[in-house]
Amino acid sequence: MRSIQLHFFQPYLCPMNKLFLLISVLFIASCSSTKQVLNADKPVDYNKDSNWAALPTKKDPSDLNPFGAKPLEDGAVDIFFLYPTSFLSKKDLPLWNAAIDNEKINKDTDHSSIKYQASLFNQVGRVYAPRYRQANFYAYFTKDHVQAAKAFDLAYSDIKNAFQYYLDHFNQGRPIIIAGHSQGTTHGMRLVKEFFDGTALQKQLVVSYLAGIPIPQNYFASIKPCNDPDDLNCVNSWRTYKYNYEPNFLANEPPMIVTNPLSWSRDTTYFDKSINKGALLRKFDGGILKGITDAQIHKNILWVHKPKFPGSFLFRSSNYHIADLNFFYLDVQTNAIHRRDLYLGKR
Repeated sequence: MRSIQLHFFQPYLCPMNKLFLLISVLFIASCSSTKQVLNADKPVDYNKDSNWAALPTKKDPSDLNPFGAKPLEDGAVDIFFLYPTSFLSKKDLPLWNAAIDNEKINKDTDHSSIKYQASLFNQVGRVYAPRYRQANFYAYFTKDHVQAAKAFDLAYSDIKNAFQYYLDHFNQGRPIIIAGHSQGTTHGMRLVKEFFDGTALQKQLVVSYLAGIPIPQNYFASIKPCNDPDDLNCVNSWRTYKYNYEPNFLANEPPMIVTNPLSWSRDTTYFDKSINKGALLRKFDGGILKGITDAQIHKNILWVHKPKFPGSFLFRSSNYHIADLNFFYLDVQTNAIHRRDLYLGKR
């Protein structure tokens, strides 16, 4: 996973926050006491509403809408959303996995990725987002690959159990959209492969939006990358970087699935920011910014010119990972509605 960058879902981080996180990486790299979360062998009880960050039957930040619209009460499609890493607190660094009931991490998750990312799907269908014992973000960087694998396996086991609970108690044969970002994509691609790829459940998969983590083009046996806005039963994925910037990993990386979220195609055509339907960054209520950035596929990544927004001069990174979904908030929502309607019409 050398190509993976820092995983943060906050709309934007100031340089001081990034400095703290760099220091944190160095701190935990020298720490020999890192251990698994307590009660790692005990499965999470997904019968409890508290173990879901988003459920159609409870009020949560995924219900919010920048325009004030209410979520669909009885949408015909379900969205299973997997949030990115929010396990970043310095005091928790000796642990490989977050506790399922860590109040600070759950609050950070709910009021950032659930509010700013999962909410884009509440006009598409019913949103489900399980809490899970997410791996510490250090697991992406450590040389201890054995422990890192255990951390990701524990996190995925929660998501797998949550999805099985969802199938058994909530789904009732409804069409499904799988969506995620960053660590959510790490587990989401695995979930799609295990539950949908070449199985009877594949016919219920409307589409997947799995951004922020590289997905090899040959990762799935039966499920294909989406090639145009009308494709169904397929996967979209992209990683966002500043225009003309080439990360070192591109030199040796095998072909990955890359989708342009302005055109929903996989070719290298440049698409101007004028067709960007709307981004959602720091401001939530009424905070949609139209035409904020362009997009063009370059090798295995998505290039965008640096957008201008209040405070953008503070953001100096060439890695736009934190905004993979947020730069294209309304573009993803509009496309998900379109594919939903196509799927329901064909069904």
